[in-house]
Parts: sequence; C-alpha cells; structure tokens
Amino acid sequence: MIKVNNLSFSYTKRPYMHDINFEVKNGEIFGFLGPSGAGKSTLQKILTGVLSNYQGHVIVNNTEVKYAKSDFYDKIGVDFEFPSLYEKLTAEENMTFFASLYSFSRDIHELIKSVGLQNDANKKVGEYSKGMKSRLNFIKALVNDPQIIFLDEPTSGLDPTNARIVKNIILAEKAKGKTIILTTHNMYDASELCDNVAFIVDGAIRALASPQSFIMQKGATKVDYIYLEDDKKITASTSIKDLSQDITLVDAINNNKLISIHSGEPTLNDIFIEITGRTLE
Repeated sequence: MIKVNNLSFSYTKRPYMHDINFEVKNGEIFGFLGPSGAGKSTLQKILTGVLSNYQGHVIVNNTEVKYAKSDFYDKIGVDFEFPSLYEKLTAEENMTFFASLYSFSRDIHELIKSVGLQNDANKKVGEYSKGMKSRLNFIKALVNDPQIIFLDEPTSGLDPTNARIVKNIILAEKAKGKTIILTTHNMYDASELCDNVAFIVDGAIRALASPQSFIMQKGATKVDYIYLEDDKKITASTSIKDLSQDITLVDAINNNKLISIHSGEPTLNDIFIEITGRTLE
C-alpha cells in the first residue's frame, strides 16, 4: 500500500529529512512517534503530495506521489493537525462542500453525529471551540471513504471522552480494512492504536517495530513492591523472572510484611528516551 525508499527532503540547502525507508501494509495502522519538529508532519505532507520536491521513491497506492494526478486524492483522506475549515460556513455546509470535491462521499450527517456535533451542525465553525473544530476536521478526512487515512495528532486538544470517540472511530476504520498513518507525540495513542511505530528524530528513523516488540526487547517486566522493616516502609524492585529468588520479597510475604506489589513494564516513552536520548515533548 505504501512503500518509501531512500527518501530525502530539504526545505533549504541543508538536509532536513534523510535516508527514510519503511513499508506499510494494507489494513495497518502505522505510527510515527517523535517530538515536535522531528519531521513527522513534513513526512505526512510528502506522503500526501503536498511536498513533491523530494529525492528517492514514495509509492502510495501504486503511484509515485510526485507524479500523482487528481484521482489519487479520491482514495486518501487527510486530517492535518491544524483545522482547514471555512469558519463563516456551518459544519454541515463545510462537510457538504468538501464532499462535493470527490466522486463519492459518505453520509455527512452520520459523520457529524459520530463525533457528537449533530446539535451544532448548523452553527458557524467560527463559533466552535478548538476541540469541536478538531473533531470536524477529523471527520472531513473520512468524507470520501478513503482507502488510506493520514492523521496528524488527531486527539490533540480533545478531552478524554472525545479522544476516546475519535480513537474508536479510527479502530472501526481499520476494521473495515483501511490503512491509517498516524503521526503523534502521544505515546498512549501510539501504544493503543498502532500495529507498528517508527521513532523519528531530526528527520531520521531511529527504530521501527510494533509497540509490543519494543517493550519485549527492552527486558522482562519488573515487579515493584513495598514492605515493612522495623516499622519503616521500604520500596524495592525485582525482575518478574527472579521473583522466587528474591529473598527479601519471599521473607516479606512469609512474615506478612508485604504492603503492596504490582508489575510494571517500560512505556514507549521510556523506550523512546533510551533509544534516541530525546523526550516526546
């Protein structure tokens, strides 16, 4: 569905993105995880044909993107991080207009309802909150029932309830066989949604695997516990594979001194920092 080989790109004479290689299969959610300014949004703009002066090969739907024609856009949907809406038009008028640009469109009223905007469908978008605009911009990417959906920080600015609604819709689109590219710095979204993620920093991919593989590669799950010793609470940790050999833990259990115990594992954020030396903020 998507294949990128030896991609390089520069806004000026200085290289901005270099030696990018990856492949996305049909029906996969593929995430780019990185801090602001890492190159995630630029990469998405290249994949969608907004930036065409790249070097290397970018194949989307069997088309070299720099040579894409108008019918290319009938098969993709794009949700940029910053909403591209007409603020003097209502939500319904915006959706009607964008639907008219394609040879096929979904029911705009059902889309508006899916993100809880049905009661504000006839309100001008200029009167919308940031979160409402974000939800409307998200469903705009779905209006033509695209085969490939490009999402740039789709839950940014949303409260937990609306973020959950958006993520459920993303998973529902995947269940229909859609291919989804997600760019984010939100490790929780990436862990929950993505089949594979690429860590991108300074215009280069530092690592690529499934979230589960990253976690498994970084060692066994650890166990943290708290026990009493001379009426003092003491915190300790051990590897899950060494539980039975941890004399302190065994003693705490046998002598009823154990206060709490829970397992833990590295997060994508922990692994990202370890691999790249950078944070996701």
